[in-house]
Amino acid sequence: MREPVAEQRESRWVKAVVSRIVRFVLWLVTKPDWKGTEHVPAEGGVIIATNHLSVADPLTVAHFLYIGGRRWPTFTMKDSVMRIPVVRSVAKSTGQIPVKRGSTDAVKALHEAELALTRDGASVIFYPEGTCTRDPDLWPMTGKTGVARLALTTGVPVVPVAHWGEHRILPYGSKKLSLFPRKRLEFLAGPPVDLSRFRDQPLTGTLLKEATEAIMADITGLQARIRGEEPPAVPYDPRKARAEARQVEGGRTRADGDVQATDGAGAAPADGEAGGGDARNGAGA
Repeated sequence: MREPVAEQRESRWVKAVVSRIVRFVLWLVTKPDWKGTEHVPAEGGVIIATNHLSVADPLTVAHFLYIGGRRWPTFTMKDSVMRIPVVRSVAKSTGQIPVKRGSTDAVKALHEAELALTRDGASVIFYPEGTCTRDPDLWPMTGKTGVARLALTTGVPVVPVAHWGEHRILPYGSKKLSLFPRKRLEFLAGPPVDLSRFRDQPLTGTLLKEATEAIMADITGLQARIRGEEPPAVPYDPRKARAEARQVEGGRTRADGDVQATDGAGAAPADGEAGGGDARNGAGA
């Protein structure tokens, strides 16, 4: 009988060592508050869809899932991270899935994730936003459609998880850690996202976009409960923000060009008039 893929690619002793180290460090520097862990199924494939606040939160999300949800955390990890020798070895030994973006390997990674969910019954963590939020107030952004596609093709549940607090440990874009005093981290898992209205339909771009919005809406709603605040009516869209920034920059460039052209046009008549005077003087001579 063929050994399950998950057992082939994982090392029990590496998982035991890594989990103990991570647990010790996180208990030392954080005060976690986990709620909604009952929504994480005890077994079977499940997608854990969560928001992304900081480069520190993969550890805290894994901690939540492993201790609070009693499931082994599996991530899809950027290829750039997997190139770090020690990280690569640990990641491979603990069943993590490498993703090389912008290539056919990304499709391969999704296929590996699909196998992990359907064949191995794994709990796979995804950040639908694809990167740390760029929202000025750290609300979840718009999501990418890969998670919705995977959920609809596999039929596994999507459990939304929101968290808050990691930005106090390591804000996005900063290299300065703030470990003490211990930071309070709040997690809240919700019931599986209701995707029933999207199932058994052609996976069009519009359908995947709507399913993704449903997933992100649940995550945002959970974070709003943690924060006790009202989220923005329209999620921050990084692509739209970049387009608007380019438009503004283009407007500035055109404005600068118009100013230069105006300056040049203003200078030309003066020179022309002088030249004209010279010409007339020459003619008169």
